[in-house]
Amino acid sequence: MKGSQIAALAAAVLVLVLGYEAEVSMAAVTCNPTELNPCMPAMTSGAAPSALCCSKMRQQQPCFCQYMKNPGLKQYVSSPSVKKIVTTCRVSMPKC
Repeated sequence: MKGSQIAALAAAVLVLVLGYEAEVSMAAVTCNPTELNPCMPAMTSGAAPSALCCSKMRQQQPCFCQYMKNPGLKQYVSSPSVKKIVTTCRVSMPKC
């Protein structure tokens, strides 16, 4: 096998492995917006988010697009206070 073929095969295997890991991690997350209740003080008062809030934001991050599609949740997920919380917690907002 030539070097370029080996590199292409390695890249294909890497993509498959990463795709599988992403699928497994998505399956492990239960999308439940009430899991974000520890963030309510930060959302309503502008207080710094607690460690528990940041942890819950990280856990629920794969669900953000689903929440954005829900008319009842979109206003909260896209609010300036949530954007401030995810920035403080270093959680990325996905492109939906």
